[in-house]
Amino acid sequence: MNETKTIDKVYRRRLHPERTLSSTEIAQRQAEMAEFRQRCQVIFERMKPELIPTHYNWYIAIEPDSGDYFLDRDQLVVAKIAHEKYRNAQLQVFRINETGVCGTI
Repeated sequence: MNETKTIDKVYRRRLHPERTLSSTEIAQRQAEMAEFRQRCQVIFERMKPELIPTHYNWYIAIEPDSGDYFLDRDQLVVAKIAHEKYRNAQLQVFRINETGVCGTI
């Protein structure tokens, strides 16, 4: 199975060499994602004390530029609702609990 995955990756690179990113581009994207998540995390931390008593283990989708957020019991539904209003925006989804995540690693 691992051999197939390796072959698939090589095959895709041959078909789409423009999709291969340099280490600099990868680092830049990772930094952008970390900065985006931090902006959303600030809003989540501000809202969390209000939401935990009434919406524990629900999901919250946050659009950081506007500060808007959306709540639902289902992760896919909350993402759908948020994307209906902000079609092309990047959103961050958290679970409303002490950690903001769905489980532990």
